[in-house]
Amino acid sequence: MCYIVAMKTFVRAQYATLQGRLQEPRRSIQAIIGPRQVGKTTMIRQLLERMNLPHHFATADTPNAVGPDWISQQWAEATKLVVGGTPAVLVLDEVQKVSQWSESVKLHWDEDTWRERPLHVVVTGSSLLLIHSGLTESLAGRFELLRMPHWSFREMKEAFGWHLEKYIYFGGFPGSEGKTDDIARWKQFIQDSMIEPMIGRDVLLTTRVAKPALLRRLVGLACEHSGQALSYTKMLGQLQNFGNSTTMAHYLDLLAGVGMVSGLRKFSIDRARQRGSSPKLQVWNTALQSAFSSYTFETARQDPVYWGRLVESAVGTHLLNTLWGSTGEVFYWADGKWEVDFVLHRLGKTAAIEVKTGRVDRPAPGLTAFTAKYPAASVRQVGPDPANLEAFFSSGLSDLL
Repeated sequence: MCYIVAMKTFVRAQYATLQGRLQEPRRSIQAIIGPRQVGKTTMIRQLLERMNLPHHFATADTPNAVGPDWISQQWAEATKLVVGGTPAVLVLDEVQKVSQWSESVKLHWDEDTWRERPLHVVVTGSSLLLIHSGLTESLAGRFELLRMPHWSFREMKEAFGWHLEKYIYFGGFPGSEGKTDDIARWKQFIQDSMIEPMIGRDVLLTTRVAKPALLRRLVGLACEHSGQALSYTKMLGQLQNFGNSTTMAHYLDLLAGVGMVSGLRKFSIDRARQRGSSPKLQVWNTALQSAFSSYTFETARQDPVYWGRLVESAVGTHLLNTLWGSTGEVFYWADGKWEVDFVLHRLGKTAAIEVKTGRVDRPAPGLTAFTAKYPAASVRQVGPDPANLEAFFSSGLSDLL
């Protein structure tokens, strides 16, 4: 299916949730958060068109900063649509770009509540840390979150007919559809349309960053080394000692906050040991890793060592995106010579996951060592059989823990 048709017709799971909430009496602001290019705006436009509700759509995703007056103007336009008690919808897209946005939204929302005005409000944001801070600080008790992660293998398969290996290399980025035959063009497209806006607009324009050059270098390093645990000392050495470990840890948090890269901590019951561990770098979408690599799809597939790293990264992306917002967390584990690729911990339950891309003759020794230390944990090997990998990439939260 071509990209335009698929994006108009394919519906992500969050569609039904938002539809149900907009059909209810006005109760809460609907805050849709997620990385860039995952379909937040597309989903809202699909819904508004099919529900046929009066609506006003406005985006703050422009190079020029906008202030609270901009929100007041959009609110005034939306209020005109509420005639005779008929509900209407106001959408403020990429609202985190507006200075003091949460205070302004609170002011207008509370006034509408007092006047019993049936104006539903939907806000979206790509800078997860910034929009979440605004919601929790100024709009506590007034909002519901709806998280939209990167696209899963199942979604890319259903929408565009992608096979497993294509998903592993090109990642869960719907904008890649139709561009993957020209690898140089695709990599430039990912750099220009995904990576640069995430850095430039979602981080640098919305958060104070003392060393933007370091942040950019860290993005490249983290994407190139996804799936590897690197000490901050080693990272600083590769980045020519341009910073310190505290700054690096903070920047990794910022990059995780826009759905780019996380620094996974080593699993331990001792929280202090978790915080002091070397982070395992992990992309949220393997498109980022492939865009920074020198490998084409064909050469990556022919190199079993690199392909194994890419498969492991793809497993990590599935875990991060599936557990996001679930109160669960993704770790890795290492103890001497023993290692486990991923450890999930949620609501007192622990699961260890080892990724296998070569021949499997016996259980992974890392899993055996892990269960000896944590006997209550469940264990799972992922791969190397394609059917096993497909089943894993189609699994949900209840299947993982």
